[in-house]
Amino acid sequence: MDLWQYEREALADGHTCVCGCDEAGAGPLAGPVYAAAVVLPFETEIPGLNDSKKLTEKRREALFPVIQAAALSWGVAWVDAEEIDRTDILSARMKAMQLAIGKLSREADFALIDGNRDRGREASITTPHRCIVKGDSLSASIAAASILAKVSRDHWMLEMARQYPEYAFDQHKGYGTRLHYERLRTYGPSPIHRRTFLKNL
Repeated sequence: MDLWQYEREALADGHTCVCGCDEAGAGPLAGPVYAAAVVLPFETEIPGLNDSKKLTEKRREALFPVIQAAALSWGVAWVDAEEIDRTDILSARMKAMQLAIGKLSREADFALIDGNRDRGREASITTPHRCIVKGDSLSASIAAASILAKVSRDHWMLEMARQYPEYAFDQHKGYGTRLHYERLRTYGPSPIHRRTFLKNL
C-alpha cells in the first residue's frame, strides 16, 4: 500500500510543508486527550509504521524515538479533563490537534487530519487541511502522529498511576475497563477523571 499518496497529492497541489495529525484518548474516563502533528521527509521509510491501534505497546514504544529522530518537525499537545468537561470531547480533540500543529518548528501549510471531523462547537482545525477517514492506516504522516500521540498519552497516564496508585492507571490508561469501574466505585473520581464521562457509576 502506498502510504504517501495523500502527501504526494498535497505537494502536487503546491503545498510545501505537509503534516499528519491525529489524536489519542478521546474515549477514556480519565486524563487528557492528546494530539500529535508530524512532518516527515517525503517518502521516508520507517519499517513497521502503521496505525498505533494496530501495533503492540512494545512496537509503539520502539517506534516513538525513531519517528522523532526521522521527522523534520513534530509537536505534541493536549487538552485536560477539566477542559473536556467544560466544553466537549469533540471540541477538545480539535483544539488539541490544532495546538499540536502550532507546536511544529516548521510551519505546516497543509495538514492531513485523521477522521471525518474538523470542527467542534468551540474549536476547529484552522490550518488548511484534508480529513481522511482511517487516515492513520493510509498516510505515513498520520500514522506517525498517531504513535506519538498514543505513546505520549500512555507515558502521562503512567505518571498518574504513581500519583494515584489506587486507580491502576498503568493497567488501563484511563479506559473504561471492568477494573477501572471497580476502582471508581471504591474510591470515587480522582482530580483527573472526566466527570461528564462518569455516567455509568
